[in-house]
Amino acid sequence: MRTHTKETQDKLTPELALEMLKEGNARFVNNIKAHRNLLQQVNETSSGQFPFAAILSCIDSRTSAELIFDQGLGDIFSIRIAGNILNEDILGSMEFSCKFAGSKLIVVLGHTKCGAIEGACNNIELGHITTLLHKIKPAIHQEIETITERNGRNTSFVETVTKNNVFLTVHNVKMKSSLLSEMEQKGAIKIIGGLHDIDTGRVIFFE
Repeated sequence: MRTHTKETQDKLTPELALEMLKEGNARFVNNIKAHRNLLQQVNETSSGQFPFAAILSCIDSRTSAELIFDQGLGDIFSIRIAGNILNEDILGSMEFSCKFAGSKLIVVLGHTKCGAIEGACNNIELGHITTLLHKIKPAIHQEIETITERNGRNTSFVETVTKNNVFLTVHNVKMKSSLLSEMEQKGAIKIIGGLHDIDTGRVIFFE
């Protein structure tokens, strides 16, 4: 697998960038890795990087974007934080990724069995975790179908909140960053969500 250059990055469309992630995830699910010489990629990226996508995912040890999308050095920007929440620094990182580094795609990637989502559903309050989990509360409030058992033990409730959290984060990226919103409106980038299934490794994209 070749290392991305300025030329190959420029030729990519947001749609092609998404297709590359889909193909990479298919390889991961089928336990087929693209052939890469990582040492060679170290040398090839030493003078510059040209990632085609920026992925906001959880810190969960099972959700490494480079692994589940079978990507190498210099291929993607990986932004990780518990619950794949959004703050100003993460938004700034996304803006840097697309406006200055040329990435064509932003993916907000949630995952099943997320401890942060379960913690928010259980109303956990502890140290700085309280502030972090508070950012997930809007996704909980948006779930109005479940009347009883609105907690982390209700797998159906947690799954819906997880998806809500992805959709709301995608919405907030577009609402809070006029820079990224304008780039998407012009077709320069695409901003979408996705869900990684911990049991199968498969990623479903919300396009």
